[in-house]
Amino acid sequence: MSVKPKAATTIRVSVATRDRIARIARQEGRSMTEVLNEAIHDYERKHFWEELNEQIERAQREDPHAWADYLAERELVMGPRSRSRRIAPEWEGLITFPEEKNEGHPR
Repeated sequence: MSVKPKAATTIRVSVATRDRIARIARQEGRSMTEVLNEAIHDYERKHFWEELNEQIERAQREDPHAWADYLAERELVMGPRSRSRRIAPEWEGLITFPEEKNEGHPR
């Protein structure tokens, strides 16, 4: 059973870009293709999260009532968010969140 090599093609990049990719590949002991594949994967992941954050911000801005309904339903399903996930332990008690200002707890 023979293994067919993956199809390849050539793309034009500047000499400086080729040299940068080659330097990274050499430093990490990987092929230039692996370096490029990882860079593209990282770019796509970054773009996904940026787009998701923009959609969340737009939903909060354009329909605050629906956003509040979503948060309430999320809390019913997952329980209240723990403070430890919101801030680092060393900041615990030093920060008052806006929703806590109305609770009437002295700080």
